[in-house]
Amino acid sequence: MYSDKAVIDVKNLSKRYDIYDHPRDRLKQLLMPRLHELTSWTGLAKPRNPPSYHREFWALRDISFQVKPGETLGIIGRNGSGKSTLLQILAGTLSSTSGEVRVDGRIAALLELGSGFNPEFSGRDNVFLNARILGLSQKQIEERYDRIVEFADIGDFIDQPIKSYSSGMFVRLAFAVQAHIDASIVIIDEALAVGDVFFRQKCYARLEALRDSGAAVLLVSHAMTDIEQFCDRAILLDRGKALFVGESSEAAKRYYQLHQPKLAERIGVAQLDASLANPITLPRATRTDFWPDDTAFVNAEATNQVGNGSARCTRYGVFDTSGNRCASFAQGETAVFCYEFLLSNPIAIPLAGVVLQNERGINVHGKGSLEYSVETPQYLPAGTLIRCRQSVELKLELGEYSFELGLATIDAETYHGMTNFNHERIFSHISRLCHLPRAGVIAVGWRRMHSGAALTHHGVADLPGAFEYAFETVATS
Repeated sequence: MYSDKAVIDVKNLSKRYDIYDHPRDRLKQLLMPRLHELTSWTGLAKPRNPPSYHREFWALRDISFQVKPGETLGIIGRNGSGKSTLLQILAGTLSSTSGEVRVDGRIAALLELGSGFNPEFSGRDNVFLNARILGLSQKQIEERYDRIVEFADIGDFIDQPIKSYSSGMFVRLAFAVQAHIDASIVIIDEALAVGDVFFRQKCYARLEALRDSGAAVLLVSHAMTDIEQFCDRAILLDRGKALFVGESSEAAKRYYQLHQPKLAERIGVAQLDASLANPITLPRATRTDFWPDDTAFVNAEATNQVGNGSARCTRYGVFDTSGNRCASFAQGETAVFCYEFLLSNPIAIPLAGVVLQNERGINVHGKGSLEYSVETPQYLPAGTLIRCRQSVELKLELGEYSFELGLATIDAETYHGMTNFNHERIFSHISRLCHLPRAGVIAVGWRRMHSGAALTHHGVADLPGAFEYAFETVATS
């Protein structure tokens, strides 16, 4: 059972840097105030305000948050938003300009991995040296040494000078030392991205073990999947200010919206003018069973929505294939998601879809109109009601899944030319309009009637494929 007392308590934290255009300006700034005081005291000159030779840059402004034992807090933002400055202050390697910072416990700071290593020493010697610097006794290091070496997995190179290591081997050994000092607070800055897939798996497993042991974890990453999967909450920083502190899934969506292209740039002025001046004919569903009964929907007004004001979700629901509202499905059955958005601004081609996350925060399914290449008008005017009906075969492992709903837009040129563009090009041309981070939960349970095995598969997802046998009789001696 963890304590409710915060191990990190930050109140109104700010950090200012003085920027000088020339080295001599730093000397002037140091001397002029003292000269001003001297002349004022002697009466040689009339007192006046001394000139300033620098510009103020606030890397952090009024940041406040708490972290409790066993909690993982994500810190996100673009380069230059203040993430590294915040971590350095928490780690004690940088002082703040104002505010209060209380850190209670031993810190393992995976910031600049291997910064305390001596390149002339062997890996073995550096393990003992670095671990002593981090506060472990000789006996504690000896007890953990084999585990550290096994975790780093660099073989006989452990007895070679680390100046002969590759960059990957160097970082693996540094990470292994930091990960085994049994800290109550772990600060990680992009360190989970090191090494090959097998080493990253060990890093993630170690992170889970530290969290389960009650350690508080601060994780900085540009990978929003890591933030959503491992973090309970997250802080979104922008230009030194905390724009959002709350659930990691919502923080990730706000991060995407904050740094996406402006809506007008994605549509084009000509199309915006046309959408306002020339009404268009919108396609309608041809099937009579397209939309369930109105009484079966959830009113989305009370659901948390992340948006830029261009659209809002009005209602949504999850149904079985007969149109009945449903929240519990048998493995392999089909869930039908029906949801609608009302536009307050004109947009280009709409993109809507559903994301399913398991109880570990892993995205197990994310798909929508973009992946299905659905035909739509080139733009939609303000006041358009967009109705979406999406069916998903729940070929998933048993358990509960939260679902997210979202609406975005993309320009027609990119949408119709997708086969010629890579993912990064397509992704950069998407503007997110409205997102419901955690709209609801559905459950996937045992099949009610089945032939053969009770489970359709093992693991997270049931991937399409085939299996066949071939038999042959061979002589045996």
